[in-house]
Amino acid sequence: MADYAAPLTPRVRRRRAEATGAVAFIRRLDWIMLAAVAGLVSFGLWVVDGITRLDVPGDPEYYVTRQAVFALVGTVGMIGVLLVDPDYYRRYRKVVYGLMIGLLLVVMALGTDARGSTRWIELGFFRFQPSEFGKLLLALFLAGLLAGRARRINELRTTLVAIGAAALPTLLVFMQPDIGTALSYGAILAACLFFAGTRWRHLAILAALAALVGATVLWFAPSLGVDILAPYQRDRLEAFMNPGENPQGAAYNINQSITAVGSGGTAGRGVAGATQTNLDYLPEHHTDFVFASLAEQRGFVGAAILLALYLLVIWRGIRVIATARDPFCATVAGAIVFALLFQVFVNVGMTIGIAPITGIPLPFVSVGGSSMVTNLLAVGMLQAIAVRRR
Repeated sequence: MADYAAPLTPRVRRRRAEATGAVAFIRRLDWIMLAAVAGLVSFGLWVVDGITRLDVPGDPEYYVTRQAVFALVGTVGMIGVLLVDPDYYRRYRKVVYGLMIGLLLVVMALGTDARGSTRWIELGFFRFQPSEFGKLLLALFLAGLLAGRARRINELRTTLVAIGAAALPTLLVFMQPDIGTALSYGAILAACLFFAGTRWRHLAILAALAALVGATVLWFAPSLGVDILAPYQRDRLEAFMNPGENPQGAAYNINQSITAVGSGGTAGRGVAGATQTNLDYLPEHHTDFVFASLAEQRGFVGAAILLALYLLVIWRGIRVIATARDPFCATVAGAIVFALLFQVFVNVGMTIGIAPITGIPLPFVSVGGSSMVTNLLAVGMLQAIAVRRR
């Protein structure tokens, strides 16, 4: 005798379809990238816990607790970004650009001054740095702009429009002053043009313009009596060119950083034996020079583990670029991956003397809420592109 199943109601069919779609969505996540990012955040918290134990008397967990809270907030934001179709940002790219410019103008009007720079807005527990969030917003806008001009991508006008659009936020950041973040904005512009398919000739024009601006800031303008850089920024560049000229002055930071990296050896000196960090010979050891403190405490092994985790994230990011469903998504992913690589290279490079000190944080490791949250949002964007890949 045959058994007959009752037909499914529309509500049941809809729930089953939603469940099947949710499972497929989760399976399409790049779990290797997520594991690498989780490893970076966990490793970073472990590093911060070791190098900041003596920074706040009576509260050895002060910095690591705050960093953990920021990581949690960033994780929630990453999940939220993951659920939004990236095409939404392409359609509302003008709103994204307006938000970025508005935030940068607000920090100029209401920001607090710290060590000669106005980069932050005090929000009680959290110091909000709009220029960090501007990195992701700039990548989204430029990718949307270039995707909208895909048929005219080989025209010089398209390249100039993109350069002009990126010039305004870059100038606002440079005026804070924040050379490191301004350089990151330039790297994002170059990456967007490259991944969007801009002609090599036009990329060469961009490189020439960058060289001209750099020469003007460093040599032409000062020769005419116009100092564009702040005195401390000029001293940093001179210290990079001649680190042995003024070891107790402008070159003090870089010399102490190189000493800390070299003293770590293979396995490191441990938390208790890291004198460069514990005795504050190495300034800003929880932000700009966190890699030097890591190398001193954990040695070559600890530094190699961190760099290997970065390499894994970059590799998976390149895979996201290659499988993106459209030029907009590929350009956004390319800009995010290149910006991450650029920040790692500059931060690590300045601690070992192969790059000037610019104040670029080390992603997922340097203490700072804006940097941590922004980087996790960027990972969420990569995942949003990955789950909607071809």
